[in-house]
Formats: sequence, structure tokens, C-alpha cells
Amino acid sequence: MTTTASEGSTADRAVAVARLGRAAVRDLFTAGAPSSSDLHLVRSGDTHLLLVVNGSQLFEIDAGTFAAAATATEAGDRDATMRLLAELGVTGPRLVDDQPPAPPPVRALSLAIAQKCNLGCTYCYAQEGSFGDAPKDMSLATALASVDLLLADARPGERANLAFLGGEPLVGRAVLRAATERAATTAAARGVALGLSITTNGTLLTEDDAAFFEAHGFSVTISIDGPRDVHDRLRPFKGGRGSFDVVIARARPLLARQRRMQVSARVTVTPRNLGLRATLDELIDLGFHGVGFSPMLRSPTGREEMEGEHLEQMLAAMVECGLQTESQIVQGRRYPFSNLVTALRELHRGTHRPYPCGAGAGYLGVSADGELSACHRFVGDSRGAMGDITTGVDDDRRAAWLAERHVHRQEPCRSCWARYLCGGGCHHEAIGRGRPACGYIRGWLHYCLQAYARLSSLRPEWFETAGPTP
Repeated sequence: MTTTASEGSTADRAVAVARLGRAAVRDLFTAGAPSSSDLHLVRSGDTHLLLVVNGSQLFEIDAGTFAAAATATEAGDRDATMRLLAELGVTGPRLVDDQPPAPPPVRALSLAIAQKCNLGCTYCYAQEGSFGDAPKDMSLATALASVDLLLADARPGERANLAFLGGEPLVGRAVLRAATERAATTAAARGVALGLSITTNGTLLTEDDAAFFEAHGFSVTISIDGPRDVHDRLRPFKGGRGSFDVVIARARPLLARQRRMQVSARVTVTPRNLGLRATLDELIDLGFHGVGFSPMLRSPTGREEMEGEHLEQMLAAMVECGLQTESQIVQGRRYPFSNLVTALRELHRGTHRPYPCGAGAGYLGVSADGELSACHRFVGDSRGAMGDITTGVDDDRRAAWLAERHVHRQEPCRSCWARYLCGGGCHHEAIGRGRPACGYIRGWLHYCLQAYARLSSLRPEWFETAGPTP
């Protein structure tokens, strides 16, 4: 999009803000530290912001009110804090209480079509696809029964989501396609909107897959961990040969064809691939619809896990990517850094939730043997067992899970201002390793609030148009 002179000067302002912010990235850990469970204060240039934790409500306030709130929270004076919120007229009934919800209908399943993989990734949570067991393939009968379970009581107008994971799901291509056809036919007959997705390492993709995924409107996520040298170190074939060139060559037909289909890249961040901006730019240039980064917080062997110093470096790199995104948005250009786009979208709609995701609630994973689990990461893990395809969903286990995993039952979440934006973090990571990334998450959200304020002023229309789509 061509920018006018006035738009150019606005873009320059955003870049100037970017340079200011980059110098203070380390301070984000301090700025994001919780001083109140009821509010959080954010400065963005000359703008003073108040985040009311209840309902994730964001307000611009004057400098005097900002100072008064800072004094109250730094002193730990909750009575003074609540009086100030009452004076501002931003108190109200708690929107998230201590009572866990009843288990909702299951409207999303991920199928471990193949618990095996042709790569030997250094950090794989699924232990190179097999989840620590003998390699397995999901039978056609199990896949079709899973589809039937998902759609059995779905009503017209509802939405259901079916995902394919592994291991490497394209090892089980025939079963995947049959399950897709059953789901599409059944959903159409019942008037149910169906979302389809696959997460793949990309090495087995074919042009025929591109046509199939486009025809069914799949969301395709390809795991790519950086430029060639970095990716090849982290995601080699089992024999040690690098996989980058194969992945990119096989992804190109999908990238060229995507219309209904959307093809995104997911980057797992380890201490060995912290150069995020170069990775982001390369993947965007290749044509990916969105690019997202996720820190490696727990691996079965402990290899490649991110520690405090790495998370600080990652936050700096994420903010660098975010600042570039802001600049591009101000200039009217698309720059699909999914982490920031998603965060801005959630802030705009006031997202507040007591869980990080739908795991163990409306979303379950299905193992190759047909066992149900809280999500795809709990395949083969009794801590997340939720029944099986034959006997059905264990609603007692789901109810217990929702009670135990509620953010109000988690520490240090209960006193954290970010709890309803974060939801307590990935269950699998928290159960297995605790919460080593809280400072990183709060620092990132603090930056996102600053970015939201800037873009709300410089490009408010973006939130109604380009904003909802990564």
C-alpha cells in the first residue's frame, strides 16, 4: 500500500517510539512484575494506562491518577487501590469467580494419526513422535469413531474443530483424508461449521496435499525453527541430515495455492535460535500467512529448555519483531507476526479467562489407540487421561481437571495481574516444570499493552479491518 506524506510522518513517529522502547527492553521484566492483583499500570510515551484486571479493561488516565495508583500498589494498600478504582467507576461484579465451569460439550479434537516421525528433533515433547512408546498408527476405525464422537450431538449453527497431529500426521495420510471426508460430510449434513487443521514437519507434503487442504480450507501449520543452518541443527532427519531444504521445497506448492487454506509457520525457540527477526522476515518473504514463536519450556530430556537468561534474550527479540510490526501497520502494510497480532486482538476484545486454552474442557486429544487426553501433549500421560473413544468422555475426570487447573487454584497466578490474559500458562508445561517463564510472559504482555495504546492512536481502523486476521 502506498503511504501519503502524512502517513509517512506517522510511520516515522512509530519508528521513533520503537527505538526508545528497544533501549529499555530489559526493564520490561521489572515493569511487568506484579504489584497488585487488581490492576496494572502502563506508560506508553506520554500516555498513562490503567488495566483493570477484572474484565481486562484498559483505560487512559491522567498523570495524577496514575501516580496515586502507583503509590497505593507499591505500598500494598489494597483498600486504597479499591477506593481508587471505585472513584474511577471501574469496579463491578467479578467476571471470573472461583467456581469452575461444568464440562462443556467437546467441540474440538486433535487426532494423533501417527505416533511416529521421520525427524529426530532435539527437543520433541512427543519423544520423536512415539510419546515414549512403540511407534503406532491410528486405525481408520478409530479415526472415524473420533469424528463421530466430535459431531454426535453438535447442533446446527455450532462450530467444531478437527486437528491432525502426531508424530508426523502425514505418515497416516490415507486415514487423515478419510477422517476429513467423514467430518466434512457429517458436519455439512448437520449444519455445523467445521474447522480443519494440521500441524506437520513439512517433509512429506505433496502437491496433491496442497489441493486437498485447499479444497477443505485447512489451517496448515508447518514447524520451521529458523534459517537453514539453525533449523537443520534443531530439526534433522533421524539419520542426521538437515531437513530445511526439503521442508521449503515441499511447502512451496501450498504457499502458492493458499486461498481457503492458510499456511502458517511455527517456530519453537530454544537457546540456539534466538535470532527471531531474521527468521520472521525470511518466513514472511516466503509467503507464510502467519509466523509465531513459542519458547521451549519443557522437553522430555531437558535439552534445549529455555532458562531465565534465554527468556530475557527472547523477550528482547520478540519486542524487536513487535516494533517492526507496529511500524508496518502504521504504514498500512501487512506483517503477520502472529504473537503480536493475536495479543492485540485479545486486548481489543477484553479477553479474560481462567484457563490458558480449552484443554480438558471443550478440547481433547485422541491417541493412536483411541485414548482421550486433556490435549495432544498429554497423549500417553495418565495425568491427563479423559476416557477413550469406546467408552466415551470421562466427565468426572474433566470436572476434576477444570477444578484443579482453574487459575485461582494456581500459584503464583492468583496474585498476578496477567492471570486472565495468560490463564496460568500451558498445563503440560506447568505440571511438568512449573512456571519458569512468568517474567517473560508479563514483560511481553506489558509491551503488548504499550503497542495497543500506540496503534489505537495511530491506526485505530486497523482493529476493525486487518486486526482480526494474523
